[in-house]
Amino acid sequence: MAKYVILDTETTGAAEHDRIIQLGFMVLDGKNVSVYNELCWSEVPIAIPAMETHGITPEMIEGLCPCVETEAFKALNDINTPDNVLIIHNAPFDLGMLSKENFTSQMRLIDTLRCAKHLFDDEEAHRLQYFRYKLGLYKIEEAEAASLGIEVKAHDAIGDVLVLKLFLSELRKRLAERFGNVNPIDKMVELTQTPVFYSRPVKFGKYKGKTLTEIADADKGYLSWMLGNMESLDEDMRYSINVVLGNS
Repeated sequence: MAKYVILDTETTGAAEHDRIIQLGFMVLDGKNVSVYNELCWSEVPIAIPAMETHGITPEMIEGLCPCVETEAFKALNDINTPDNVLIIHNAPFDLGMLSKENFTSQMRLIDTLRCAKHLFDDEEAHRLQYFRYKLGLYKIEEAEAASLGIEVKAHDAIGDVLVLKLFLSELRKRLAERFGNVNPIDKMVELTQTPVFYSRPVKFGKYKGKTLTEIADADKGYLSWMLGNMESLDEDMRYSINVVLGNS
């Protein structure tokens, strides 16, 4: 039987040189749930904006072992097989951080951020904390946390894993509404691999408030410029721009 690994990390920052300082995940194995949650040391200083977000200070990780020596990391390696499923919200970020620890996932991947963009396409945001409040998950998380011995804190790795566990149930409900009687895991894996077309108005740039289609009608050169110069564009935005430009 497949195991389902719901994972999140906290890091020293979001730049290329930054590293993991907290690894948290749950392993769902039938009715059994195992929880792993460890802080770890990194020689990379914690950036102040990162500290402001997750509340992990240098004093909290001083003297701890690095990520690769934690029991959590060793357990993650032990279950890293194609039979299992790895579930992350915004998977490219966490997988990128794990790759710096020489971890390459062999598991099937579900990126709940991309699934949310497909299934909750009418929402103005798709952040996990947004759905925590939008869907009322905060009302039931304390009971779930108590049953698992977890302390809920916003932007804490294992706290976010708990919220993600609850959000998965909402994704399954929306899957049933959209696609009927499908295997939810297989469908979420498929959606993870399917780019999202952005149909809502963009929230940045000189054409803020217009859709990509409207921008393409008015100024295709600007969209081409975006592709060539804006490194911060995510994969879905690049895909969407290429679609409206007729490149794919």
